[in-house]
Amino acid sequence: MESKSHDFKVRSGQALKDPFLQSALENLSLGFVESRRKCAEALPEFEALRDLGKNIYDHTLENLDFYLRRYEEKVIESGGHVHWASTPDEACRIATDICDQAKAKKVIRGKSMIGEEMGINDALDEAGFETTETDLGEYILQLAEEPPSHIVAPAIHKTKDEISDLFQVYHADRGFTERQTERTALVQEARQVLRESFISADVGITGANFLIAETGSNIIVTNEGNGDLTCTLPKVHIVTAAIDKVIPSVEDAMVLLRLLGRSATGQEITAYTTFTTGPKRAEDDDGPEEYHVILLDNGRSTMLANEFRDMLRCIRCGACMNHCPVYGSVGGHAYGWVYPGPMGSVLTPMMVGLDKAVDLPNACTLNGRCQDVCPVRIPLPKLLRAHRTWQHERKFNSSVFRFGLGIWTFFARHPNLYQFCTRIVMSVMGSLGRRKGVFNRMPFAGGWTQARDLPTPQGKTFQAAWRAKQREKKQ
Repeated sequence: MESKSHDFKVRSGQALKDPFLQSALENLSLGFVESRRKCAEALPEFEALRDLGKNIYDHTLENLDFYLRRYEEKVIESGGHVHWASTPDEACRIATDICDQAKAKKVIRGKSMIGEEMGINDALDEAGFETTETDLGEYILQLAEEPPSHIVAPAIHKTKDEISDLFQVYHADRGFTERQTERTALVQEARQVLRESFISADVGITGANFLIAETGSNIIVTNEGNGDLTCTLPKVHIVTAAIDKVIPSVEDAMVLLRLLGRSATGQEITAYTTFTTGPKRAEDDDGPEEYHVILLDNGRSTMLANEFRDMLRCIRCGACMNHCPVYGSVGGHAYGWVYPGPMGSVLTPMMVGLDKAVDLPNACTLNGRCQDVCPVRIPLPKLLRAHRTWQHERKFNSSVFRFGLGIWTFFARHPNLYQFCTRIVMSVMGSLGRRKGVFNRMPFAGGWTQARDLPTPQGKTFQAAWRAKQREKKQ
């Protein structure tokens, strides 16, 4: 999928002016954030589980080649097939080839961020397959021809009325002529339409929350049960996963599942947690006749060997973006690619190129909330600063930005001069803004004053106040 991350400033400006999006984002902060807090506080060992989850992934990444080989061996033992892909295009070719060999016409998909990363829907459509998303949020976005705006709740930016309008247009030929306005009625309507897709599909494609090396199993977690039907009813099941999804054992999976539900949606565990291991066996009542796993690298081997390895611990819970003030202001589409929020601002430059995602590492206040809530303790602010360092070294920043940073560097290296100039600037600003108490406009600060007033400096500078405080302590 082509990146459009260089449009972040334009996209974010449009998002800030969208009243429907702003309303939806307010609901996000009231929902997931509070639910996660309550659920974490109710589990005394939650912080210890975070440490354990981090240790599990650190060990796995240190021995990733071993666990990947072991996982492949177990999948083959169970009757499945493992395919390796370096790039999204290669992964898509493998998937379409499997569908061709199965003589498939209809393909259904369970929710999967790796599928979005691959751009698999576009590839299947171009290859002539009829593809249907089965997750309700993803299905809504398929009708709207939009990408997800959140990795857990993909259609969180959509209002109930917008969804109702979509269903009225696309479901009319299915016999649904009356416009539904209630949530339960909309859900029921979607279920009836999707039921036909489940029954008639030839191939089902799912993602993977975790891959277990010990057993060759794939785990998916959902709240709708669509994943179960997607991997059970069609005669061919394709699992798409990144190489960093593998973990050593079922016991390790239990730890990570306890972290995932609480961090993502504030649930002790999701409604459906499904293990699949290979194709249908003789004694099984249902299941696919063929079982394929496509393992995608897409830059992860490079990350494994550099300072961004910590990012490979990510379990895609979305907690970082739920707590991010930037994401909470502009939503997911502003980021221009598959992964939004803090985790996306780290991942996207590694996958599409830092020069194509130059704005994303700077779309962060470095307040640290993302690191505070990450279930596997990924140091996201540190990684974003590393990207900024790379940008500066490669001169990807604008000349104006570099000039301003040069001035700041000069003053930062001369603290006495900095403090002297600060006192002068504060004195002048205090005099000019004394009458109103705020500045509505300010040279070189238009990015601030076009959205909010700049308060007039009052009282002492921070350095002067700090020195006074220290003197009081000595008295």
